[in-house]
Amino acid sequence: MTFVAWQMLTGDRAKYLGLIFAIAFSTFLMSHQVSIFCGLMNRTSSQIDDVQDASLWIMDPKTQYLDETKALTDQDLYRIRGVQGIEWAVPLFKGTSRAKGPDGKFRGVILMGLDDSTLVGAPRKVVKGDWRALAEPETIAVDQTGYEFFFPGEPYTLGRTLDLNDRTVKIVAIIDSSAPFVNLPVFYTRYSQALQFVGRERNLMSFVLAKAAPGVSDAEACRRIADATGLKAVTANAFAWETIWYYIQNTGIPINFGITIAIALVVGTVVAGQTFYLFTVENLKQFGALKAIGVTNLVIVAMILMQAMIVGAVGYGLGISMTAAFFEVTQNNLDLRGFRLLPEVMLGTAAAVFLIVILASFVSVRRVVVLEPAVVFRG
Repeated sequence: MTFVAWQMLTGDRAKYLGLIFAIAFSTFLMSHQVSIFCGLMNRTSSQIDDVQDASLWIMDPKTQYLDETKALTDQDLYRIRGVQGIEWAVPLFKGTSRAKGPDGKFRGVILMGLDDSTLVGAPRKVVKGDWRALAEPETIAVDQTGYEFFFPGEPYTLGRTLDLNDRTVKIVAIIDSSAPFVNLPVFYTRYSQALQFVGRERNLMSFVLAKAAPGVSDAEACRRIADATGLKAVTANAFAWETIWYYIQNTGIPINFGITIAIALVVGTVVAGQTFYLFTVENLKQFGALKAIGVTNLVIVAMILMQAMIVGAVGYGLGISMTAAFFEVTQNNLDLRGFRLLPEVMLGTAAAVFLIVILASFVSVRRVVVLEPAVVFRG
């Protein structure tokens, strides 16, 4: 019966290919959009993930996510350092500025100020240069996106200069950092230099990065800091999820992507269901003949489900391959870095495709089950 089911499925090439295309289109659209959504959400917390040295982030109690902060005072930093169970604590500045290239082209940039002595918070991947060069005055490290924006098509060269808020700064390192949510260049410098670049205000400390002493858990260290200072202290992972959930709950991104994914699911189900139903109707005489020679309904249902699973597997394989190829081709594009096809997305899409083929075959199964074998003898 397996061979018969296969011959019936591929007998009409147009409908067979139409079914595969419908499943492949739905697979591609769902897996692509879910992957882009996950990539965007990961970008919201990318600068938290880049900080590998510190496990604790301390901030104003009302801070909801990474990109909206209320400055802390130097006194807050000293109080945190005095909490029992804290091995060390350093300041971190995060703000925005405006940089201008040698040709006059300018762009807003994200400016990160790292602790002068330890440079805690610096990304690990250095494409060219050395973090220690930031000890020199008026120096910055830039990410690849920033360098290629201000010096398009030119090889990575250290020592080039930019104007940062009317101050001339020298590039001493080029960094491979994670892409931020807003795809702006990211500049790194020492904390004291960052304060000078943005203009002095009374308080400019965005966060304090800290590490618990040996034998003290991160959760216990956070509790002690909150009790002693009244500030908000969370682990890096918790702060990353707070940032992600802020964007999920307060932006239209999930709704827009959800609509697209729902359309893909509905279109795939409707098109595949209609095509599969027409395919079944056109083969009613063949199914009637099988029932006339004694083939049971259970065997015929198994044949239809096997046909549906073949179409689903081929369509899913084609669609997921298209998605994987898209991210493979675009992986070297700096504007699209961070977007990739996750294993969880592949499994979730496979489950959705399975649902589509089951729904598509349901009506066909019902039509064949109630079919009278005598239909094969009619004219």
